[in-house]
Amino acid sequence: MDDEGMVNDAKNAANRKPNPKLTILPLIALIFYEVSGGPFGVEDSVKAGGGPLLSLLGFLIFPFFWSIPEALITAELATSFPENGGYVLWISSAFGPFWGFQEGFWKWFSGVMDNALYPVLFLDYLKHSFPIFNNLIARIPALLGITVSLTYLNYRGLHIVGFSAVLLAGFSLFPFIVLGILAIPRVRPRRWFVLDYRKVDWRGYFNSLFWNLNYWDNASTLAGEIENPSRTFPKALLGAVVLVVCSYLIPLLAGTGALDTDFSEWSDGYFAQVGMLIGGSWLKWWIQVAAALSNMGLFEAEMSSDAFQLLGMSEIGMLPSIFASRSKYGTPTFSILCSATGVIFLSWMSFQEILEFLNFLYSVGMLFEFAAFIKLRIKKPDLHRPYKVPVKTFGATMLCLPPVLLLVLVMCLASLKTYLVSGAVIVLGFILYPAVVHAKEQKWVNFSTEIPPSRPSDSADLEGHPNALEEHQEIDEAARSLLSDSLSSRTEQVSDIPLEGVSKLE
Repeated sequence: MDDEGMVNDAKNAANRKPNPKLTILPLIALIFYEVSGGPFGVEDSVKAGGGPLLSLLGFLIFPFFWSIPEALITAELATSFPENGGYVLWISSAFGPFWGFQEGFWKWFSGVMDNALYPVLFLDYLKHSFPIFNNLIARIPALLGITVSLTYLNYRGLHIVGFSAVLLAGFSLFPFIVLGILAIPRVRPRRWFVLDYRKVDWRGYFNSLFWNLNYWDNASTLAGEIENPSRTFPKALLGAVVLVVCSYLIPLLAGTGALDTDFSEWSDGYFAQVGMLIGGSWLKWWIQVAAALSNMGLFEAEMSSDAFQLLGMSEIGMLPSIFASRSKYGTPTFSILCSATGVIFLSWMSFQEILEFLNFLYSVGMLFEFAAFIKLRIKKPDLHRPYKVPVKTFGATMLCLPPVLLLVLVMCLASLKTYLVSGAVIVLGFILYPAVVHAKEQKWVNFSTEIPPSRPSDSADLEGHPNALEEHQEIDEAARSLLSDSLSSRTEQVSDIPLEGVSKLE
């Protein structure tokens, strides 16, 4: 970055008010919306599973093999590297900047595809009551309007997004508490055990489970915006796991146990009909409105993590410095615009196509995250870990084994079209990396080479610990050495990744 650019950035930083940090309750709500957003969309698991039994077993057992291991690993790595960018830093530290860049590109593309679903689903729920949204002449302007409005809310500040997520989560989940209470007298447990093996669609079943229980690592890209992440992040992940699992099981147990309906009728939006049959039209309307607003929360959470991921990649020199430019509200303006543009261009795809594509790319990225978790345990056992999964190296490997097998299964069940599209995205990432390096070498655009300032909370966290300052300095040096070793075998121009303060003692 030239001197003039550094001066301008310094002026902007001086004029910008300190942006509020996320506390535990907004963070739980954001993680909840990163992963779930409520039971909207789980109806397909009943149909694809050939009845309620596999669906209920899936959402009861699946979290132990997938959600909990991913949440534990995210808690350890996010608190070890409490900076924006999250998993990009983990992969860069373990395997070098080339693979860190690829991880960032795959996960960002997957996230944008995921976000393209929500404006569409928002209108899909409303069109049952407002048929005008079936017409393109009304649907297209509505999609653009929703995307622009929700993007503006992201621009106004992450703390506003977090507060909005808390309100939306409460409103979206409360009708299902009411549904569960009203269903109790009508529940017949034998209905939960219905299963027709001949009608099981294993690809649809696993994709539905996987999509509704993944993205636990997304909030790590916001680690630099969290108040005291070493303590807040693990607690928020635990709270979110409990909230997500309950938000799925309670409505499924109520709906499938209280109604003797054909399971083939269970598809997206069917919970509104369940509400009608159990509680009446008022509950149906409430669930429809809650579903529409839940999609807003899902969009906001995904947009935040995607944008702050690009900001984090820019702060460590992987992307031009414009991606790290912040508005007066502390939000990454250009990164938000890039993510919103991607959403608009991808919203033409069908729900199932987007679901399978994003699951495949997400699976590739997660395989690298599990590998980074194990490699950092082996190569850097002394890396400061404010939260550490209480297992040794062998236990860490065994913890990763079930989710890795699941990832491979999901990838093997993908269609040929998914292989082709995902392969094209992966090749594009391989091309983009040397292009970015070349642009940096030629100084066509500015790249950040500065060390991000330490968070104000760091000094407070060091109080009361006699040897904390010495340990803190050793931790920073260890993290810098770890990354330097990875970068030494690669181009010097991308070796500016600053990890000063990345492994801070919280």
